[in-house]
Amino acid sequence: MAGTTIAAIVLILLAVLTVWKSVVTVRQGYEYTIERFGRFTRSMRPGIHFLIPYIERIGSRVIMMERVLEVPSQDVITKDNAVVRVDGVVFFQVLDAAKASYEVNQLENAVLNLTMTNIRTVLGSMDLDESLSKRDDINAALLTVVDAATTPWGIKVTRIEIKDISPPQDLVDSMARQMKAERDKRAAILEAEGKRQAEILRAEGAKQAIILDAEADKEAAFRAAEAREREAEAEANATRMVSEAIAAGNMQAVNYFVAQKYVGALQAVASAENQKVIFLPLEATNVLGSLGGIGEIVKETFDKPGGGSA
Repeated sequence: MAGTTIAAIVLILLAVLTVWKSVVTVRQGYEYTIERFGRFTRSMRPGIHFLIPYIERIGSRVIMMERVLEVPSQDVITKDNAVVRVDGVVFFQVLDAAKASYEVNQLENAVLNLTMTNIRTVLGSMDLDESLSKRDDINAALLTVVDAATTPWGIKVTRIEIKDISPPQDLVDSMARQMKAERDKRAAILEAEGKRQAEILRAEGAKQAIILDAEADKEAAFRAAEAREREAEAEANATRMVSEAIAAGNMQAVNYFVAQKYVGALQAVASAENQKVIFLPLEATNVLGSLGGIGEIVKETFDKPGGGSA
């Protein structure tokens, strides 16, 4: 009786164990590989699944979510023999659980080492200036190479980012001096350009001033010539009118003409720069008398042809 009870308990425990081994629940974001006598048969997606107890077993529990790997810093020699320290990150996702489990051993370590090797290759083909300024080109080149190399492993490398590129301190100091020299050079060029523009503007201003002065002198000369022309024209008209009056026998015109010339001559003598003292032993009556005498002479001159004709 006791032996039967023990056998029943053993059978119950064996049945419970069998059921427990045959039911598998796969969580979201995972896939399980199933092996039958050590050989891969299928993959289990998230949900509840059943196994053949004692024949099938779970081979690998593969994370299907996107993962991130930190790339440790390493020293890299650039094309121009500059040593820089580089680190980064890799983002990848498993697309085929079977390949990720059976095509490569230690998947994360393989991806990490492949990335580090290609970082050295890509940066080694660039100059220091290129490696510092073309971060996007480096990331794109690394992504292309690493993704192609890891495709047989059933994964997809979605992104590779270089976090930091650190040159040695002496090289950083040299670059800082170079940048300062470039800034000083640009400042000197801008200052020289400003002075040049100022000189050009001053020269243009002087040129315009000379042109305006010349235009003013030209205008003044034209006005003066026009005034002299009008004065000469007026003088000629006056002389013509006096001549006509003399020809007509008008003695008043003769007196006016002679008096005008006489007074003008006195003004010229008085306004001479080297004239200090002027003696005028003349009186107004004498001037008028002289004018009268001149008028009589002119009258007699006009009367003679008339007398001869008489």
